[in-house]
Amino acid sequence: MTVTAPSVGPQDQLEPSPAPSRGARLLRLVPAVVAALSGVLLYLSFPPRTLWWLALPAFAGFGWVLRGRSRKAAFGLGYLFGLGFLLPLLVWTGVEVGPGPWLALVAVEAVFVALVGVGVAAVSALPAWPVWAAAVWIAGEAARARVPFRGFPWGKIAFGQADGVFLPLAAVGGTPVLGFAVVLCGFGLCEVVRVGLDRRRTGEVRRPAAALALLSLVLPVVAAVAARPLVSDEAEDGTVTVAVVQGNVPRLGLEFNAQRRAVLDYHARETERLAAEVAAGKVPRPDFVLWPENSSDIDPFAYADAAAVIEKAAEAIGVPVSVGGVVERDGELYNEQILWDPAKGPTQTYDKRQVQPFGEYLPLRSFIGAVNEDWTSMVRQDFSRGSEPGVFDIGGTGVGLATCYEAAFDWAVRDTVTHGAQMISVPSNNATFDRSEMTYQQLAMSRVRAVEHSRTVTVPVTSGVSAIILPDGTITRKTGMFVADSLVQKVPLRSSQTPATRLGVLPEIALLLVAAGGLGWAVAAGLRARRA
Repeated sequence: MTVTAPSVGPQDQLEPSPAPSRGARLLRLVPAVVAALSGVLLYLSFPPRTLWWLALPAFAGFGWVLRGRSRKAAFGLGYLFGLGFLLPLLVWTGVEVGPGPWLALVAVEAVFVALVGVGVAAVSALPAWPVWAAAVWIAGEAARARVPFRGFPWGKIAFGQADGVFLPLAAVGGTPVLGFAVVLCGFGLCEVVRVGLDRRRTGEVRRPAAALALLSLVLPVVAAVAARPLVSDEAEDGTVTVAVVQGNVPRLGLEFNAQRRAVLDYHARETERLAAEVAAGKVPRPDFVLWPENSSDIDPFAYADAAAVIEKAAEAIGVPVSVGGVVERDGELYNEQILWDPAKGPTQTYDKRQVQPFGEYLPLRSFIGAVNEDWTSMVRQDFSRGSEPGVFDIGGTGVGLATCYEAAFDWAVRDTVTHGAQMISVPSNNATFDRSEMTYQQLAMSRVRAVEHSRTVTVPVTSGVSAIILPDGTITRKTGMFVADSLVQKVPLRSSQTPATRLGVLPEIALLLVAAGGLGWAVAAGLRARRA
């Protein structure tokens, strides 16, 4: 028997699928473009701009592109958001060392944002998803603040809110609660818009979803208003008159380190000029004077000429001077604050505890040297870490010390207050970073810390911007950049503790548990769906 194959007519032949049109291909790029632009929008919400509110549409856009995405797509979109945010925010890290370290830092930090994107996409199908998603973002910030190399918290959402309506929440639960409120409001905005569009398309309103969306948008603002009474600049323990000295540096960039004696002389000269103004009755006599970090990179304990310069300046002003020195002790190098009394000499010291990786010590030194020997020469000797909180007792006033980079770390500021600080000083050296936005970003951190702990914060900087900040976060006096200047002001002292100070890390832990709960719920829901 012969079997004849059935004939195949033209109508039965398989035709290749038409190639997607150019418009369709471009449409596929929209989520990626929105993710990157939302990241840029978030960057624009940070100082020196006062556009804090741009964080809300930034997170609304981020939430929109992530909703319902697969893990792979969410990772990619999260990474693009991280690049859009961190590339411009951290460009100052490459001012003196070139683009390599800047790009490497951003590439690593953006991975944390990408992982957050995966988490946000996972919880985006849950009821009240903005709450879970905002907690996931704070979990990502918590991770970035701890690893690698003891963390890099730069770019915490809270640090972009020094001029915003949410700032009082810093006094409630520190940077985690402040950041959570901002992100929740942004994701809430996304959900409000989504529910509105659904109603327009279907003509129906899902009231529970609409109510939760509205609460996510409104409650953070209401909470911030309710927290306003926690913000006060009342002098609970009287006042002190403080002087902040900015001596300036002889030349911008890393080369100023080669002119250490000139930097010391500049700060001594500005202090002596201030002493002359005090003697002439032009400005009030301060109770103490605060110099910046690295104002004496010549060890005054080892070099008598450096000690003589500091002693002369202290005698001229007639009050204790806190000096930022580089000190070698037992073969180890320390970034040290030294309280120099005009009659007794050095009486108290504080060693910086959170030293900066790749700036004050070099992790992976042998590997980095193999890549580029010039990079290892920039940190010839690693700084060692101090072990004790820094609180100087200056004439009965507790002055907490968080040196430069330490201001970015919650614990490094908080424990000065829990150890008796009635005001805080953040001595810094930003000359390495030229006229970049770095100094304004760091100044905003100090404003948030002032509200968080309800303390006056002074910021003496070698090259500016130096400032005096009241406990309500208001800058009352500040200098320009790369000028010699001094600031003198009577400031309030406070000893009460805000909820943020008392609670410490507990609000962050609570938000981590919320994030874990949301992710666990999402995973369980996914498993149930696959079984069905």
